Amino acid sequence: MNLPELAAFLKSRRDRIRPSDAGLPAGPRRRVPGLRREEVAHLAGLSADYYTELERGRGAQPSAEVAAALARALRLNGDERDHLFHLAGRPVPPAAHAPTAHVQPALLGLLNRLSTTPAQIISDLHETLAQNELAIALVGRHPTGRGPTAGFLYRWFTDPQSRALYPEEEHPHHSRVFVADLHAVAARRGRDKEVAQIVATLRRHSQEFATLWDTRDVALRRLDHKRLVHPALGVIELDCHTLFSEDGRQRLLWFAAPPGTEGAAQLELLSVIGTQGMRQAGTPSAGERA
Repeated sequence: MNLPELAAFLKSRRDRIRPSDAGLPAGPRRRVPGLRREEVAHLAGLSADYYTELERGRGAQPSAEVAAALARALRLNGDERDHLFHLAGRPVPPAAHAPTAHVQPALLGLLNRLSTTPAQIISDLHETLAQNELAIALVGRHPTGRGPTAGFLYRWFTDPQSRALYPEEEHPHHSRVFVADLHAVAARRGRDKEVAQIVATLRRHSQEFATLWDTRDVALRRLDHKRLVHPALGVIELDCHTLFSEDGRQRLLWFAAPPGTEGAAQLELLSVIGTQGMRQAGTPSAGERA
């Protein structure tokens, strides 16, 4: 671990990011060329004091999860991300070299601008890569782990509690949609070890998945009408829109409802109570709900 060099590297990356790139207002009295320390801390989900200590070359060794969060907040490319892990004294995870491990900057830029609607970025295997605050308030915070087995697709067929996000009578529909989408992804990726592994694992652990997989239904999940079960607001009817990255490996999802509908009113309420009341009341994590 090289804390002095890590501190200098973090500051150099922070200085090059414009507030607008991160969806933040520039403000009239900004005296630094890039982001403020507290802004990086907020984007990475860290305390301002902890991040300040890192930039001063002090403090505890960052965990692998913290290093990954900083890489996302600072929009590091693959080489920069690996360099950050080395400076933090953490081995570069094998998954960090996969196309889905690093959020694509174009999608992240759009996510940062979607401040008034729940939105998140997922991989084509439904691993959650980034969320805005309203998405966390709506579906819960994503797990800290990485890889396909941390994704919602895997949990849907192996963890019954994850299905609480949708009304029980709609579970068969969502199972069919997930499997048809995975078939389309498998065809796109070709002979991909990651897809083969998750398919083999799910076939072993879920008879439902195995039966649906053998139907060979194929359909990428695009625009979808959803009914989400929220712990405080009840069932919320929303449209889930999808924007695919150029290579198809990542997707930006955002939730909206037509003006004047009950769903639109519930989203307005969610934006008010948002992360304040929800997390204080014990909003389940994404490992439990989404």
